[in-house]
Amino acid sequence: MIKFLDLHKINARFESQFQEQFQQFLDSGHYVLGNGVSQFETNFAAYCGSNQAIGVSNGLDALLLIFKGYLELGVLQKGDEVLVPANTYIASIIAIINSGLKPVFVEPNISTFNIEPLAIKEQLTPKTKAILAVHLYGQLCNMEAIIYMCKTHNLLLIEDAAQAHGAQDDNDVRAGNFGDAAAFSFYPSKNLGALGDAGAVTTNNEELATVIKQLRNYGTSSKYVNERVGFNNRLDEIQARFLDVKLQSLDSDNDKRRAVAKQYLQHIENKKVTLPYYNGTKNHVFHLFVVLVQNRDAFIKYLKDNGVEAAIHYPVAPHHQNALKKYNTLSLPITEKIHRNCVSLPISPVMEAFEVERIISLVNAY
Repeated sequence: MIKFLDLHKINARFESQFQEQFQQFLDSGHYVLGNGVSQFETNFAAYCGSNQAIGVSNGLDALLLIFKGYLELGVLQKGDEVLVPANTYIASIIAIINSGLKPVFVEPNISTFNIEPLAIKEQLTPKTKAILAVHLYGQLCNMEAIIYMCKTHNLLLIEDAAQAHGAQDDNDVRAGNFGDAAAFSFYPSKNLGALGDAGAVTTNNEELATVIKQLRNYGTSSKYVNERVGFNNRLDEIQARFLDVKLQSLDSDNDKRRAVAKQYLQHIENKKVTLPYYNGTKNHVFHLFVVLVQNRDAFIKYLKDNGVEAAIHYPVAPHHQNALKKYNTLSLPITEKIHRNCVSLPISPVMEAFEVERIISLVNAY
């Protein structure tokens, strides 16, 4: 069976370095917000090109802390509208709602799966205060157009870069350094994945960074001195150390993912399967390789019967989820089509050539 994602094989490459880091962690006697976290924060900020990286507990908390931080600073007010792609993972929307803000669902581009700038323009109102640009599946949004809109309408630009570690534009600007702040997830399946939950915020806003550092640690400015009503959203020390090891291989791993994607794009030829748009640059790191297939269940069963695991990201659109009942009646035809037909093919930096060839052959024969 060709696994959809072989996490054991991905992480086995780093086992000796993990063991070394774990021993250093044990020997340090400092298990929360120690040198491992600060070292990773420094290195990840440098990698993204941002002034600050703040390690936090997971990607959802990273988004929440950005919104909470702007609320604390008075830049956002409860009830403000945040434009968000309607086809994103529900965590993007949960973060907005749990911050007391209002999500406004925007249709994506059917080819890139990312938020459509023209659709953004249609949804702007005087209550709009921020755009959440989700680099879905690993591909940068149309940042030039979105940045222009944010400057023109005086909006915050927040990136959900949970799936886009290392994606960069033609000017070598990386995900996490386009907007006012960005949220990253290091869930194990991500391109830069921990061995548990982990996340980070990147920003060039020193005031926001200070507030988020306080909020992630009970609102403290120093031990037992609480400036704000905060949370316990700290990045785990051992996960930070593991992430720092893997960060050194992120670019080469992304190159390997792109190489697999290019094979798929060049050699898959089946009118029943719609391939994703990709311009061939480093703006896509292919966290996922998502195709559209009309009879999805039959396609997935066909692959499984022939020894290939596929996945669905995501089977139910957020506005159709029971958790978001008040939005169930929205009509979002592009989003609904994507969620109805999307299938993720295996892609990872440890795939063997014969596995890629096998998948191409099976898809073409479907």
